[in-house]
Amino acid sequence: MIEVKDLTKKYGETAVVDHISFTVGDGEILGFLGPNGAGKSTTMNILTGYLSSTSGTAKIAGIDILEDPIEAKKHIGYLPEHPPLYLDMTVKEYLDFMYDLKKVTGNRKEQIMEICRQVKIDHVYGRAIKNLSKGYRQRVGIAQALLGSPDILILDEPTVGLDPKQIIDIRTLIKELGEKHTVILSSHILPEVQAVCERVIVINRGKLVADDTPDNLSRAMSTDHKLVLRVDGPEEEVYRLLAKIPGMLEVAKLGVREDGVYDFSVEAKKGEDIRREIFKRLAERSWPILSMRSSELTLEDIFLQLVDDSAGKPSGGEKDEK
Repeated sequence: MIEVKDLTKKYGETAVVDHISFTVGDGEILGFLGPNGAGKSTTMNILTGYLSSTSGTAKIAGIDILEDPIEAKKHIGYLPEHPPLYLDMTVKEYLDFMYDLKKVTGNRKEQIMEICRQVKIDHVYGRAIKNLSKGYRQRVGIAQALLGSPDILILDEPTVGLDPKQIIDIRTLIKELGEKHTVILSSHILPEVQAVCERVIVINRGKLVADDTPDNLSRAMSTDHKLVLRVDGPEEEVYRLLAKIPGMLEVAKLGVREDGVYDFSVEAKKGEDIRREIFKRLAERSWPILSMRSSELTLEDIFLQLVDDSAGKPSGGEKDEK
């Protein structure tokens, strides 16, 4: 759906995007990450046709964004970090205006109402945008991005400034949109990317430094692959049982956490998944597992490690880059 090859953007002699290449498949939800000055927003602006590249290609649904920008843009719905809303308009007036601006064809009322139902703003259809909460304004912004049924949605910081409930609602909406659209999500909220995205791309100082699923990145970059268990059962007996599980490499006692409840660190041999066997054997003895968590890196840890590994001052030319 999206194909980027050797994409480069220079300001003078400074490359703010430096020969990056990646593809995004149909129906994929991609997280696009990078620190300030990394070249992330420049890349997104090239993909949406707001900037031209110095060299390289960016194809949207097989159409080169530079050679045929009008046709390529028909496949893109874009939500900037600050949606371009006209606050004095009602939701209806604004979506009618955007419908005309985008030169969408078909049954206007039917399309707009279907989108409003999809993003759950049909009950505020007649209200002025200035009277809506920030969460509903974001939904109106997503609604305008959906006009014309684009194949690709590019969402830049869609939950910034929202309260926790609104964030959860928008995350759920993005997952639903991913069932029918290819989605690129740019966000500084890393747990959000980990919760929503199937794959992440990280760029730093204009270069692509990671491209994989969050789980694969975590496994590849973690120095150990241990699990930490909290078990309600006799410490010595639990320890001996865990040590006998096939594929177990090492078990360590981490001490008591509450009366009769103990923590253990367990590490499997390479390539072994012992979680189900742990659950089965402890269940047979009626020793409840109160928690089981991985010691592998979180997406935030991965992001910081990748950025630190290529540390240095950001490339110039993008003072406002996010």
